[in-house]
Amino acid sequence: MTIIKQALTIAGSDSGGGAGIQADIKAMQANGVFAASVVTAVTAQNTIEVRSAVELPLESIRAQLEAVFDDLDITAAKTGMLASTGVIETVASFLTETGFRDLVVDPVMISKSGYSLLAADAVTALRDHLLPLALVATPNLHEASLLAGIEITGLDDMREAARIIHRSGPRNVIVKGGHADFSPGTDVLFDGREFHEFAADAVFDRSVHGTGCTFSAAITARLALGEPLTTAVANAKTYVTRAIEHQLEIGAGHGPGHHFYFLDSSDFRKN
Repeated sequence: MTIIKQALTIAGSDSGGGAGIQADIKAMQANGVFAASVVTAVTAQNTIEVRSAVELPLESIRAQLEAVFDDLDITAAKTGMLASTGVIETVASFLTETGFRDLVVDPVMISKSGYSLLAADAVTALRDHLLPLALVATPNLHEASLLAGIEITGLDDMREAARIIHRSGPRNVIVKGGHADFSPGTDVLFDGREFHEFAADAVFDRSVHGTGCTFSAAITARLALGEPLTTAVANAKTYVTRAIEHQLEIGAGHGPGHHFYFLDSSDFRKN
């Protein structure tokens, strides 16, 4: 039998397969861990748009969490789309009860096409109940701006936003600048004492659907493997950059990155 570390994604389903639970599972497995999942919502979407989203009953979300933790040895977990105050409180309550510590919070608020994935009245619950449980929070510029209450127009603003969000309780904050005009490809990590910057060549391709999900899932996987946070972030940054570079021609909109770019399908036909 093969012994493998186990990680968990708590997020919404993407019918197009490029973001959400589907992207998380691919990224986690690609980074060397077994991925379990708790589905919080079901979305109807593709590479062009999100057409609808239906939240699962809170008792179903709780039951999924209990089933996973009762049987699997979850070493690290991440949250993605938690669309309402009720969902956030349900997840946060369970994780608090279990004393779970290695949590990556990706505060998903809006889709690439502009569809709202977080109720406006749930931002406070996210800040008050979920962020304090996070080993690391990974907001993009839009999310960081909303959580910090400031406009972000440069690297100094990214650092200030990270400082402000850190006061909400996460032990570390990464403000992602992948789509920033001022410093594309640069992410800023604040650990409460000092800043770390992670830069990569910006890849302005259409294959950027689900990159935030993929990045946070890869960080989660690397943490599950026992890597220190800065190492996990660096390795996840390299992974998501290469996944974007090896773009897939799928759909007419923002296509997904290639989560398994390192596999050659011809290898499976040699025998």
